Amino acid sequence: MTGMTHAMLKGSNVPLEAPAVRAVLRWSPGADVPDVDASALLLAADGRVRSDEDFVFYNQPRHPSGLVRRLPKKRVAEGLTDTVEADLAALDRSVDRVLITASSDGATFRAVRDLRILLFDAAVSGAEPVALFDVKPETGEETAIICGELYRRGEGWKFRAVGQGYPTGLVGLATEYGISVDDGDSPDGTDSSASTDGTDSGDSAPSAPSVPQPLPQHAAQPVYGYPHPAPPTQPPPAQPSYGYPQPASPQPAYGYPQPAVPAPAPDPAFVLPPMGPQFIRP
Repeated sequence: MTGMTHAMLKGSNVPLEAPAVRAVLRWSPGADVPDVDASALLLAADGRVRSDEDFVFYNQPRHPSGLVRRLPKKRVAEGLTDTVEADLAALDRSVDRVLITASSDGATFRAVRDLRILLFDAAVSGAEPVALFDVKPETGEETAIICGELYRRGEGWKFRAVGQGYPTGLVGLATEYGISVDDGDSPDGTDSSASTDGTDSGDSAPSAPSVPQPLPQHAAQPVYGYPHPAPPTQPPPAQPSYGYPQPASPQPAYGYPQPAVPAPAPDPAFVLPPMGPQFIRP
């Protein structure tokens, strides 16, 4: 690939020469800024996932094929990042598009500052990005955004800057594309056709999905993944020292009644001395 970085506008696209790419979401942290999560949806030619396994997100960070995966978040000089990596050349031909999405946790994208998607050649370390797109919410009420998409064009791949947001979160977006979510009724979809400004002749903009809400948190599992026995309701009795029965010990000297000691027999030769003035001789 060339060393030039394409600064993209919404709806524009750029051809990709790299067989594998790394899509990095980057934003500026802050006290009131929600956390942002990157996700990917692998879509067939009909615009829907082939199965629930085609959804790569924080609870399922790796596609079974291993060709699309979510990397750990990082703190860099410019802010925080969350990354999705895709081996485009090795993907099954049934995968027609890979959506790169962002979802916010606990607040809308109105509070997210400097959100940007940067696309890198995954095989080149430390290189400049192939393309970058500043993602801006349109209404401020979005809780999920399709930042961009990787899509087939002939025998190659292209990247399109989408920037389509939804107020229904990650769950809504996932169900829009055919993901089964055990979270009650899914939100209504919205008419969300991506802009076609700047596309090549013959390129049709993808239809954007409705947005999802954060997936329900699961209860904490037992340590190491195995059920642990319930603790006893009463503590077990103290065992004898060293594991052998010990002889009964005498009662402690303090705090307990002591055995009575018999009084000594009186001395028969003992006589009380005379006492009082009446015994004094004149």
